[in-house]
Amino acid sequence: MSTVNKSGTFTLGGDRSVKRLGYGAMQLAGPGVFGPPKDPVAAVAVLREAVASGVNHIDTSDFYGPHVTNQLIRKALHPYADDLVIVTKLGARRGADASWIPAFSEKDLIQAVHDNLRNLGLDVLDVVNLRSMFGIHGPAEGSIELPLSVLAELQRKGLIRHIGLSNVTPAQIEEGRRFCEIACVQNHYNLAHRADDALIDNLARHGTAYVPFFPLGGFTPLQSSTLSDVAQRLGATPMQVALAWLLHRAPNILLIPGTSSIAHLRENLAVAELALPHDALAALDGIAAHANAA
Repeated sequence: MSTVNKSGTFTLGGDRSVKRLGYGAMQLAGPGVFGPPKDPVAAVAVLREAVASGVNHIDTSDFYGPHVTNQLIRKALHPYADDLVIVTKLGARRGADASWIPAFSEKDLIQAVHDNLRNLGLDVLDVVNLRSMFGIHGPAEGSIELPLSVLAELQRKGLIRHIGLSNVTPAQIEEGRRFCEIACVQNHYNLAHRADDALIDNLARHGTAYVPFFPLGGFTPLQSSTLSDVAQRLGATPMQVALAWLLHRAPNILLIPGTSSIAHLRENLAVAELALPHDALAALDGIAAHANAA
């Protein structure tokens, strides 16, 4: 059994079984997620190592680069293994100055779907996440009816299998369910940033995956110190402990840690075998209490 298998599995969208420990391709693009990587050969090697190690869930977007990560994925892995699930996202485009520009119009979304299909070398996209751009630094309210209706129509035409949401509020998820099944939600969540605790549990009851990003983002020095102390006791890195806690948090959580290094990739995948004893869990859960007290 590969190490990744020990992370468990989750059925994404009701029909695609994925390992709970996946891979996020964002870091394969150049600085600022813009332009090509410094070492394209190394980027291809990381992707191949991930899949060879048992990863079958890769998160990407055609606005990473733009186009760069999808083209690297195609070069490294096409033709794709039958069990490989590639999840992409729409809702933004890149300016010539590397800026992130909302792209929610019908024309933008249709173009983005076809760009993803072409650059990945696919006839249908497994999962497309609509990223809300009402709030750049976090979810903000605003109707997603128009863009989601466009994606639902493309789903009916057979270009998309499943639809997910990113950077969204509970109200937007409920709105989205009126148009289509929501396969997954991708939001900022970690040990110190637990605003979505109730949402994660609600999604679990619906059989919907939750995919957290920024596993170490937004920690105070005190929180970082607590995490580092636990990691040192366990002979692990802080990132490994943060990821292991997320796997423990709920069965519907899927992880997509990203890296452009094979050594770091192997560290991330070793998380599947990292057990957190009760005292470590208590200390880690206390990190959120420090955040609430602050």
